[in-house]
Amino acid sequence: MREITMQNGHETGNGVAAPGCNVAPVPEGEIEAICAAFGNDKHRMLDVLREIQDRYRCIAPSTMDRVAAATDLTRIEVEGVASFYSFLSLTPKGRVTIRLCDDIVDRYTGLEAVTAVFEDVLGIKVGETSSDGAFSLEVTPCIGMCDQAPAAMINDIILTRLTPETARSAAEALKAGRPAEHLVSERFAALTPHERALHMVDNNIRHAGEVLLGPVPEEAGLNNAVSMTPTQIITAVEESGLRGCGGAGFTTGRKWRFAASERAEKHYVICNADEGEPGTFKDRVLLTERPHLLIEGMTIAARAVGARHGILYLRGEYVYLRELLEQVLEDRRRRGLLGEGILGVKGFDFDIRLQLGAGAYICGEEGALISSCEGLPGEPKTRPPFPVNRGYLGYPTVVNNVETFCHAARILDRGAKWFHDMGTEGSHGTKLFSICGDCLNPGIYELPYGYTVWEMLEMVGAEDAAAVQVGGPSGTMIARDSFHRKLTFDDLATGGAIIVFNGERNILEIVEYYMSFFVHESCGYCTPCRVGNVFLQKAIQKFRKGLANPEDIDYLKDLSGTIIETSRCGLGMTSPNPILTTLQNFPLVYSVVSKPSKDGIRDTFDIQSAIDGARKIAKRRSYIFDKDFTQ
Repeated sequence: MREITMQNGHETGNGVAAPGCNVAPVPEGEIEAICAAFGNDKHRMLDVLREIQDRYRCIAPSTMDRVAAATDLTRIEVEGVASFYSFLSLTPKGRVTIRLCDDIVDRYTGLEAVTAVFEDVLGIKVGETSSDGAFSLEVTPCIGMCDQAPAAMINDIILTRLTPETARSAAEALKAGRPAEHLVSERFAALTPHERALHMVDNNIRHAGEVLLGPVPEEAGLNNAVSMTPTQIITAVEESGLRGCGGAGFTTGRKWRFAASERAEKHYVICNADEGEPGTFKDRVLLTERPHLLIEGMTIAARAVGARHGILYLRGEYVYLRELLEQVLEDRRRRGLLGEGILGVKGFDFDIRLQLGAGAYICGEEGALISSCEGLPGEPKTRPPFPVNRGYLGYPTVVNNVETFCHAARILDRGAKWFHDMGTEGSHGTKLFSICGDCLNPGIYELPYGYTVWEMLEMVGAEDAAAVQVGGPSGTMIARDSFHRKLTFDDLATGGAIIVFNGERNILEIVEYYMSFFVHESCGYCTPCRVGNVFLQKAIQKFRKGLANPEDIDYLKDLSGTIIETSRCGLGMTSPNPILTTLQNFPLVYSVVSKPSKDGIRDTFDIQSAIDGARKIAKRRSYIFDKDFTQ
């Protein structure tokens, strides 16, 4: 059970919660009506709690009791969900909640000055709510706007490219009572959902490739798919060489074939649109520019595996796209492209519901995402069984990300050979790269696999780069002597994030930030990830202070190996990568700040202190160290 919710070191809520939720009582029947709107279905718990949070700014103890009664759950089960997600709160938030993006790129582009302005105008510090309940000011990890940082979420509104001047103008307008929507446009209510999205966020398409961002014929892939058998569809996807575009690179056709071969009453298709890796924003662009192509790809997958139901899981930070996606889904139902008898084919029935997340990076892991869709805390599931065998609600489930489904639709349109012939051996087709940091032209580049890092840096105007983070924090940081390497699955694999750093940046500062991110975002289920990453972060702080010994380098390697080998899910298996890859590629950075111990005596960590920090930040107690865990 959570004790304290921490947001990058700022205390924002008390999980005990009973004394803290000083809001007016919710009128009788309103909570019950919200639950009823979602069928009193416990699996829609996240939707229920998000609606309550949006309306009443808080999920009070009495509210949780009423939700539990309506959904036939215990109060503890409801509180477990409410306390897990950072966008839900057991203590009151302001009527206007401002979340400043705290990504490393935002920090390097002026976040500190922007934060100071909001604090000055609103009269509150980060982590506080104004006494009149009007404003809350928080920082939150990457919101997918690294190409136009600093950025912020103001309720459901996105502001980008903030400066101290524009931040002051926005804060003063909000304080004067202007709606957040008017910060985008005075005509906001008259704009279409697509126009609203484009007014808030620049998609920054710098290079449109042949597959996804060039001309795309409407429903060509789906029209071909309805004349094919499920086996023929899967074979085409297999022969194309398409691999999952989220980073792991599992063969898409094989995944679909495994799910299709499972005998079950139901099959599901889920789109993972929870791209939370700092520096990644490619799916944001596809969701805005190619939403029909995405749904087309999901529908083709449904025909291939025999699914009648689909879920589009949209990260909470992309709430500004909710109306656009709902409009697309409704439009497709009206045109016979979703629902019963798609394109007039009897028995081809498939529909999709939109599931909005609530601020949890771990939900990008497919098991945690499925848990979240089921109305549970977003904790990874034990494997085996794999989702293709027993996934959502125990049924065979295909989970792919936005880019993968879009590629599948184009493959069914143009054919497997067309896609296979692009890229390199083992890495076929094109890839969307989201590039940000110290470069002249940040944004989205659709390129065939096989470009070298040097070629990409020249394209984006970053010839002075000293370090490049490939694949976000869980990927690889390389130095100039590795810029000849290729962006492929067999060399430098990436889900799409490319972050450029020039020679003025402090490598250890970047590593410490990434470790703080992993500590904050750990679901806390397993001890190696929950506690081990805190130890790693503290060790990096020791290096930054010049207090490290040469032996501490061995300590970093040994502890990292233990975390990787014993963690339950991909977060823990990759969280030490910022340390391991910089140790390998920037060894001098560590050696120059290390000095031998005096008299051979090595400083040690205060283990209990580190564990206490892990409890708070990971929102969970360790049963190994706490005898009162079950009390």
